[in-house]
Amino acid sequence: MTEQEQRRHPRFRSLQLSYVCLDESGSVVKQGMGRTLNLSRSGILLETYFPISSSHTVLLSLGLEEEVVDLRGRAVHLSTKKQGVYEVGIEFLDSPPEALATLDRFLSTLGAA
Repeated sequence: MTEQEQRRHPRFRSLQLSYVCLDESGSVVKQGMGRTLNLSRSGILLETYFPISSSHTVLLSLGLEEEVVDLRGRAVHLSTKKQGVYEVGIEFLDSPPEALATLDRFLSTLGAA
């Protein structure tokens, strides 16, 4: 099965965003800006300058045209691309229905929803 056949939703290259990583107790352990490498209904591939642990909850604020969407997720994979640059695959979790609706509208403008 090819990588494309394994995906639940199509991926699209996108945008800048900010993120906050929380530990198990809800305390902020890291925050920063990242670049979206691709985006789908179920997750995002993010380029960062810090690794993000799968044990942390990730809060994302993503600018989609005229709206900011706040999503919640967890890291499902991490790779080092070069010294100090990481690619983090984040799966969305328990995101508010209105945030997902905004994401769906944005993706539909790209022909993906």
